[in-house]
Amino acid sequence: MASRAGILLASVLLLSCLAETSYGVLFSTLKQSLIVTASHVEANGTLVKAGEDKISVTWGLNQSLPAGTDSAYKTVTVKLCYAPVSQVDRAWRKTVDNLVKDKTCQHKIVARPYNASMQTFEWTVKRDVPTATYFVRAYAYNAAEVAVAYGQNTGPKKDSNLFEVQSITGRHVTLDIVSVCFSAFSVLALAGFFIAEKTRAKSSKRSVGN
Repeated sequence: MASRAGILLASVLLLSCLAETSYGVLFSTLKQSLIVTASHVEANGTLVKAGEDKISVTWGLNQSLPAGTDSAYKTVTVKLCYAPVSQVDRAWRKTVDNLVKDKTCQHKIVARPYNASMQTFEWTVKRDVPTATYFVRAYAYNAAEVAVAYGQNTGPKKDSNLFEVQSITGRHVTLDIVSVCFSAFSVLALAGFFIAEKTRAKSSKRSVGN
């Protein structure tokens, strides 16, 4: 009888884990137990430039919480997330409580094994990160890779400690230089062609006159 009860309990736990993995946990149920900070240094101007500038992210357990709070934490994934101001009229960035459907944090910064002490990572913003206003969030996952806690460098309304990223324009200085050089060469080649044609025409007229 005891063995049957044990099997039943194990089955319930397994189904629970599968349900969380398949249907996603709700963000509103996660514990905000991680402390996250983010700083950035722009090489030029005031905007963080994709493909050039770096963001320094620090995260760790809130040490004021009771011992054992992080007993289930196995890994941490830090992500770049869209602030509400950059989600307006953009369904593909929509915030949904169900993490499987949530599109707030689409850009992974780093994933590491969990460590209660403060961890730091310097990340060069990817070239494909679009222009928008962002914040940083870290998720803690259990052994089943289910999110169980989080932390972020902004408040509940996600309106503080934000920063802007400027995407690449698709043009590069080197390409511009090559383009200018090619255009100049084309003009010179065309001018040379006309001069050669005129010289040839004059030569032909002289030959006929003679």
